[in-house]
Amino acid sequence: MPRKTAKAKPHPRARAKRSIPDADLAELSVRQWRSRLAERYLPRIADCLEQLSDDEIWWRPNPASNSVGNLLLHLCGNMRQWIISGLGGAADIRQRDTEFSERGPIPGSALREQLQKTVRESCRVLARLNAKDLTRRYRIQHFDVSGYEAAAQVIEHVAYHAGQIIYVTKLKREKDLGFTQLPSATSKSNERKL
Repeated sequence: MPRKTAKAKPHPRARAKRSIPDADLAELSVRQWRSRLAERYLPRIADCLEQLSDDEIWWRPNPASNSVGNLLLHLCGNMRQWIISGLGGAADIRQRDTEFSERGPIPGSALREQLQKTVRESCRVLARLNAKDLTRRYRIQHFDVSGYEAAAQVIEHVAYHAGQIIYVTKLKREKDLGFTQLPSATSKSNERKL
């Protein structure tokens, strides 16, 4: 006769974790995306623009590389196409090739205003999205994506090009811009948030 073995009790932390309801996950995601755009990337890019002359904004290290000006036009085009148009329903008026063919000099102040306006509009669209909108399928730039995928693509894309803009600014100014500050053991709770 087979011997019975006692069942091991699961460790208290190994118990099933509660899942996040869809509406809560949607709200959390939207809040994080809006924060990244408006409170992290926009201020850092704007700070870089303040430190660069118009000539430096349109400087290209070589013909295969883009200028900061081109990257800004490209970010605005991407946010407009994927969020404002794709998720928000506005007309898709993007002309992607002109984002890269422009040689400027569009003044840095005008580029900053355009970026601020695009981020504000994108954040307004994101704020209207609910769980159903985020799981719905969309056709954006010939890609079949969910709302979650579309918004995540934009956040990743902005982060990527913000890094390039920061790099060019550090290269031109020859200094640390002070954007990265990790929390320490004595940091306040508001300094520990992503």
